[in-house]
Amino acid sequence: MAKTATKPTNRFRWINRIPLYLVLIAFVVVTAFPIYWMIVSVIQPVKLSLQYPPPLFPQAINPNAFSEIFQVNNNPDRVDIWIGNSILLATMTTVISLLLSILGAYALAGKRWRGQNVFGFLLLMTQMLPEALILIPLYATIDKLQLKNNLPMLALIDTAFVLPICIWILKNVFDTIPNEIRDAAMVDGCTRMGMLWRIMLPIAAPGLVSVGVVAFFHAWNEYLFAASLLTNKQLYPAPVGLAQMISMIDTPIDKLMAGGLVFSIFPVIFYMLMQRYIVAGLSAGAVKG
Repeated sequence: MAKTATKPTNRFRWINRIPLYLVLIAFVVVTAFPIYWMIVSVIQPVKLSLQYPPPLFPQAINPNAFSEIFQVNNNPDRVDIWIGNSILLATMTTVISLLLSILGAYALAGKRWRGQNVFGFLLLMTQMLPEALILIPLYATIDKLQLKNNLPMLALIDTAFVLPICIWILKNVFDTIPNEIRDAAMVDGCTRMGMLWRIMLPIAAPGLVSVGVVAFFHAWNEYLFAASLLTNKQLYPAPVGLAQMISMIDTPIDKLMAGGLVFSIFPVIFYMLMQRYIVAGLSAGAVKG
């Protein structure tokens, strides 16, 4: 009898996965190298970072970059103030976006009403509008109302641009809640708002987290409106403040990289804490229950 081919044993099965491992390693190296280079540029003297070709590994240690960006006296580039402004701006945008998207998504996912589909389509179409297109009329309006250098106003503007996608994410989550649960709540005496706050929101908690993360990251990284509507350096969020450190005469590479590294830490920590809720929220609308 002819011998049948046998499958490779577990001992040698990993050999077939070597190409996959190589691709994953290359992807990790390409993704992590900018972060590594930021760290190297911070801890080594500037003259080494500016030479060509720059050393791939630090040749000397300069621990002053981090301490200098947090100095209080005679330092107009206060990264700690800029980070605080970014946290405040992102928090306000997240809270406002959550409150408004809850009501908007509930209106779209609740009872049918005339013009519902058209309204939803037009709401989503606003995402195709470039921010730069309305910058000049928006700046003229804000200037006439004397609301420049106002972080709450900037938070409202950021909310206006992120709100449509937040509403659609939360609408898909609300659509997965069975109608039987809503009908049972109404039979038990819940009003429509009571059903929203007591029944639907606890079930849609992962979707709320996803909406909050989307709004937070949008406000955290927003630059165009902040750079146009804020002229007080003490009110700069971190993206605007760090960009102001770049000049044609002198750019402090070590301080700029140190500030960028600190600026990147907060969203990474925030995302790692919320990661499992984000995945659950974004996939909640994939299959209708």
